[in-house]
Amino acid sequence: MPKYKRILLKLSGEALMGDQSFGISPEMIKSVAGEVRSIFDLGVQIAIVVGGGNIFRGIAASSYGMDRVSADRMGMLATVINSLALQDALEKKGVVTRVQTAILMHEVAEPFIARRAVRHLEKGRVVIFAAGTGNPYFTTDTAAVLRAQEIHAEILLKATKVDGLYDADPVVDKNAKFIREIKYMEVIEKQLHVMDMTAISLAMDNKLPLIIFNLTHKGNIKKVVCGETEGTQINH
Repeated sequence: MPKYKRILLKLSGEALMGDQSFGISPEMIKSVAGEVRSIFDLGVQIAIVVGGGNIFRGIAASSYGMDRVSADRMGMLATVINSLALQDALEKKGVVTRVQTAILMHEVAEPFIARRAVRHLEKGRVVIFAAGTGNPYFTTDTAAVLRAQEIHAEILLKATKVDGLYDADPVVDKNAKFIREIKYMEVIEKQLHVMDMTAISLAMDNKLPLIIFNLTHKGNIKKVVCGETEGTQINH
């Protein structure tokens, strides 16, 4: 039995790369769609925010001298590409999906309208939110928290390639300790890089719980949605 009725799933663009160094891995996007289908079958209402780092990362481009606003807008368009690819993969799994974008592009997707998004969820459609918040300088992590609040999601699930949060980088530090549960304020105080600080602060202010889990392990998302202790939980 699912513990949550309505969730927001945050996928990084990198999660769609698989073992590639760039772009979208067909095998990985099929796998992600299968995992989403597994919780869709439980009757959970699912909204998704996808990043664009596998195609273009605005903040990285701005560090090479590109105007930050232009770079971030390119990053937003990268998230639209990922969203359309994910929509296609989900619909091939028999899941009716709608893409809503924060930038108007009527021929490609619907504009973001919170009430319409909620109606889609109530009708059993998965909604993918593309183009971040529609504003430069804001990450897709912040967009995920914002959209979760706007659709009244009970929890934000951040899918990653690691098991959860550690007190140090486990790749660099072999003694890094896994954190099962932590408060938002501790994340801020310890400067743990789970999301950018704007996203963390917004989630904390609105008492939105967050679970970070490993998407690459098959069945993990179902475990999380059913309330099993998987990954790291961050509470207010």
